[in-house]
Amino acid sequence: MSAPSKWLPSLALLFALAAPAAFAQDPAPDALVKRVSEDVVRELKRDPALQAGNPAKIRALVESRVLPYFDFERATQGAVGAGWRRATPEQRERLVAEFKTLLVRTYSGALASYRDQAIEYLPRRAHPGETEATVRSRIRQSGAEPIAIEYDLAKGDEGWKVYDVRILGVSLVANYRTTFAEEIRNHGIDGLIERLAERNKS
Repeated sequence: MSAPSKWLPSLALLFALAAPAAFAQDPAPDALVKRVSEDVVRELKRDPALQAGNPAKIRALVESRVLPYFDFERATQGAVGAGWRRATPEQRERLVAEFKTLLVRTYSGALASYRDQAIEYLPRRAHPGETEATVRSRIRQSGAEPIAIEYDLAKGDEGWKVYDVRILGVSLVANYRTTFAEEIRNHGIDGLIERLAERNKS
């Protein structure tokens, strides 16, 4: 149950680099993503332990930079699909917790592989009062074609949060939805929860 391996590291890296920080004013979503990504890159370059791939340090960076600013409930709901409506409140809570752990582990592993990739952000036209936005970017790597990254964000009471990302047009949420639906068909919602828990413990 994972995104295609050829772009999963870039996916996780870009999510981690895009985690918003607390600012005095509420910036536009693209300005926020760019501003914070530069801040996180500076932290990666500054800390030798992060450069060496220290798991505890990397997890701490992911938890402080990503978790508060990612809408895990909306992402989980999208990934579970129709099964979400049949899940009890307790099952939903457990699904969100396990999906969050899965993504945090993914981000942590990919962040350890950061090697000065350049990130370019494409201009977008803001609309007054908008509560949904897509931020488009490209990640450039030496000797390889640029990878197109699109972030979907929603603005709520706590500000802008990422709830999905598309790599080369492929949605993370939609990709998980296929495997999650199969697991639910075969083993039910509790079976999906158990499968995620087993994966997170491995």
